[in-house]
Amino acid sequence: MQIKQFAVKYNLSTDTVRYYEKEGLLHPNKRDNGYRVYDVTCEHTIKFILVLRQLGFTLQEIKQLLTLEQKPVSDSCNQATVQLFSGKITHIEQQLLFYQQALKSLQLAQTLMAEGKYAENKMVIGSLIEDMYNQLQEGRGHHETT
Repeated sequence: MQIKQFAVKYNLSTDTVRYYEKEGLLHPNKRDNGYRVYDVTCEHTIKFILVLRQLGFTLQEIKQLLTLEQKPVSDSCNQATVQLFSGKITHIEQQLLFYQQALKSLQLAQTLMAEGKYAENKMVIGSLIEDMYNQLQEGRGHHETT
């Protein structure tokens, strides 16, 4: 399929698809007329990219994994992948803890407000926000976008 169809199918802009290509993440076939053709391999790769982006992997980390995938299986490739995954697992676990506490805090605030008890519990709600902010400052719940 051509770039516009590919972009629409994966809910991306054509600029994003071109950027991924420029960064060496996607490798469409090029026809003699200059049109790019995105095949099954490109579809596999974009799914991989989109899932890893959602998990908080940077484009640099994704590129590293795609590069490792192209190499023959070896102990060094496995170790590099395990190391990258270990760091990301720790990061996701920290985010999960943050979001679990944030969910409980929001549910409590919602209940207090629905019961008309906001005014008398304003300090409790403020304290919940302060606690979540402190966790962000400690690095839990932080989501990098680079």
